[in-house]
Amino acid sequence: MNPPEQLPKHIAIILDGNGRWAQSRNLPRSEGHRQGGETLKKILDVMLEINIPYVSLYTFSTENWKRPKQEILTLWKLMKEFFSQYLNEAVQKGIRIKVSGDISKLPKENQNIINESISKTKKNKKLIVNFCINYGSHKEILYAVNQILITKLNMNKKNYNIKITEKDIERHLYTYPLPSVDLLIRPGGEHRISNFLLWQSAYAEIYFTNVLWPDFSREDLIKALHWFAQRERRYGGLKH
Repeated sequence: MNPPEQLPKHIAIILDGNGRWAQSRNLPRSEGHRQGGETLKKILDVMLEINIPYVSLYTFSTENWKRPKQEILTLWKLMKEFFSQYLNEAVQKGIRIKVSGDISKLPKENQNIINESISKTKKNKKLIVNFCINYGSHKEILYAVNQILITKLNMNKKNYNIKITEKDIERHLYTYPLPSVDLLIRPGGEHRISNFLLWQSAYAEIYFTNVLWPDFSREDLIKALHWFAQRERRYGGLKH
């Protein structure tokens, strides 16, 4: 199946179902996360092929800290391996790596490889891949508002008539300057967006599928794109 002519500019994906994929095969949950990384590489290749310019990936949420400590440590190890192994490939393919979230809470080794990946790919333009790590939309919006207040209070010492606009918030989000999300995809069978890009997805089309992320294929992505192409995006207006 070929992709449709009408494509989203910015796709967001919740990488869900890795653990269940492994458990259904009597494998450790870590193997599900590892396979999820391999699936991601293949899907990014498809996005390069069909010229999707932006993709955001929910890789570790602020709520994921509630998981068992050993699983979290394994996730950091796998994440470090992924960035270490994928960096040269990203550079060669023209992928720019961006990260949204508070990575200061991650192990130092992870922070280092993430920052190296951002630095070495900063001039690439074919596909911007935004990894949302230690990310939560509530925390992001609070961060943006606090940064704005600090700036405006410094500019206006008397604190009179301080107003915050939508543009102010957008400019201080982790994801800035990425455009709003057009299509949000959630594999794994759940029907919620789990505190992911709430501001950016205000008018996103949301596509749910029962396919677990490690099994998500090129055909599954193209199917989602065809579904998107059939949507009428009126942004609160009426069809003309």
